[in-house]
Amino acid sequence: MAVKRCQASINIEEAAKIRLINVFKNGLPVYFSFSGGKDSLVMAQLIVELIQQGKINPAQLVVQFVDEEAIFPCIEKTVLSWRKKFIMLGAKFEWYCIEVRHYNCFNELSNDESFICWDSEKESVWVRRPPSFAIRNHKKLKSRKDSYQDFMPRICADGLAIVGIRTAESVQRLQNIAAMTKDGKSCTTKQQIFPIYDWTNNDVWLFLKQHKVEIPEVYLFLWQSGTGKGQLRVSQFFSVDTAKSLVKMNEYYPDLMDRVIKREPNAYLAALYWDSEMFGKSTRARGKLEKNKPEKDYKAQLLIMFNDMDSYFPNKHKRYVADRYRNFFLQVSTIVTQKDCKEIYKGLISGDPKLRAFRALYQRIYGRYISEAKKKEAEKNGQ
Repeated sequence: MAVKRCQASINIEEAAKIRLINVFKNGLPVYFSFSGGKDSLVMAQLIVELIQQGKINPAQLVVQFVDEEAIFPCIEKTVLSWRKKFIMLGAKFEWYCIEVRHYNCFNELSNDESFICWDSEKESVWVRRPPSFAIRNHKKLKSRKDSYQDFMPRICADGLAIVGIRTAESVQRLQNIAAMTKDGKSCTTKQQIFPIYDWTNNDVWLFLKQHKVEIPEVYLFLWQSGTGKGQLRVSQFFSVDTAKSLVKMNEYYPDLMDRVIKREPNAYLAALYWDSEMFGKSTRARGKLEKNKPEKDYKAQLLIMFNDMDSYFPNKHKRYVADRYRNFFLQVSTIVTQKDCKEIYKGLISGDPKLRAFRALYQRIYGRYISEAKKKEAEKNGQ
């Protein structure tokens, strides 16, 4: 779907505050999904400023933090600080340490790609202990089966949920929010509203700097270790985005890898293969080592993999992702370049659980095809 961007008459900060005020004007409970990451810090600061200005009612606000167990110490410290701030302002703060299911990129070898946060069967090897005030269970939770995306909408059904999702982070988010606003809707079917959906990465960092919001130090460590601005994402250790940073972060958190490997033995893979296709890496050092090697025929390699799906993609989720990639490859096989095939191959090898790379490829390849077709048509008509 083509997306048209329009220039607004007000700046993004004013627009976000207007959206938040409108949410609270409904008089319903307002649930704020807080993670301690950069986007939720922006949302938290906006909300606090509006409360202090008397423009929204803190009694309506319920801040929710789903503690994923395997998180950086500075994230826990940040959330503790904001918990105190929200409670002092008169809002409610719910800290969940519950058994929810996460994707685990390290478990591909054991035919089980899930990680159960706060797994009651593995309490002796938890990465850290839950705080004493944490909510440990809930009557609406399907323990060990739900992801937090399944669980949270159930407990927020009586109100509106505000989430710090931004369209700049993925093609799918851009298209979904564009489709939603085109239909005249202001929230999703799960009653979710995205007040900062139109902010860029630069907008986020500039706001945090101008409003003197303290950020978790892990962002600075990631930046110092060479992580690009667009990849400064902080989540639980076993996601694809964070797993490749584990080795670098061990320099700043000396006991980190020991605790992580104790909890998830397959995490040693990050130490061995962090700069390999397994984690989608391609550093300069790796480039120099492979400089004289013949270029792989990625299209031929894809055909080999797609003709032997059972061997290459033995578990359920990898097979689901591979089926999506295979169907897409068959559709575009006549127009893809070797570079496109390489990106498809990397997506399959390193894992693409949320299909982010898949959606970006879909947009890029079809976008290029349409652009070239229009150009040829214009040349044909002498324009």
